Amino acid sequence: MTAIELKQILIHRIAEINDESFLKAIKTILDSKIQLNTMKLTKAQITEINESKNQIDKGLFIEQSELDKEFNKWASLK
Repeated sequence: MTAIELKQILIHRIAEINDESFLKAIKTILDSKIQLNTMKLTKAQITEINESKNQIDKGLFIEQSELDKEFNKWASLK
């Protein structure tokens, strides 16, 4: 069973439940899982990300393939 199939089964089963306290318990479990997967960034990290996005918008970046070529050239000189 794939993750998508399992999600569909769970969605249908949850839709049939009318027990409010049980649904709240499921929500608590889901909320805790989402919180575990959420990364908390510092203000400095957010600033760095925004600066990087601005550089990308201005074309101030190098494609990975070009970087690989430059690295290989540099590595062959050693």
